[in-house]
Amino acid sequence: MPYPNTAITEQNPVAAVREWFAILSDCCARIDYASASAIFAHDVASFGTRADIVTGLDLLQKYQWEGIWPNIANFKIDMASVRGGGHGNIAWGITLWTSTGFHESGETFDRPGRGTVILERRPLPVSQESGWLAVHTHFSLHPGTPPRTHGRKA
Repeated sequence: MPYPNTAITEQNPVAAVREWFAILSDCCARIDYASASAIFAHDVASFGTRADIVTGLDLLQKYQWEGIWPNIANFKIDMASVRGGGHGNIAWGITLWTSTGFHESGETFDRPGRGTVILERRPLPVSQESGWLAVHTHFSLHPGTPPRTHGRKA
C-alpha cells in the first residue's frame, strides 16, 4: 500500500528535510518505489552505493533502488542525526542511516552509511500546490563496509 501522503508541503525548509528523510526511510524499508517516486523530481540527478551518476527518476530507480532495496533489510534513517537548512525554494539535508546487508553465503553484516539531499520547492504534478522534491541525492556506505549485498538466501 502506498505511503498515505507523500506531498511535502511544509513551509519550514528544515522541517521539510526531516519529513523527506522520514518518508524515504519508510519507503525504502517497505520497498515502495511508487511512494518514494512522489518525493523526487522527475529530473533528479543522483549517485549512490550502486549507481555512479544518473539523471532522471526512472534511471535512479533502475540503477540504484532496484539493485539495493530488495537486497537489504532493516533500512532506517537515523532521524536524530538529520541536519539541514535552506532558504526560499531550496533546502538541503544530511543524515546517517543503517541497514542489514547479506554476504553471498546469506550471512548478515551491518551496512551503515550517510545521505545527502537537496530539495527544491516546485509545483507538484498531481495538485495545484507546491511541495518539496529531491533534485539531488547521494547515499554512500561508511568506509570499510562491504560494497555489495546479495539479499537473503531462499
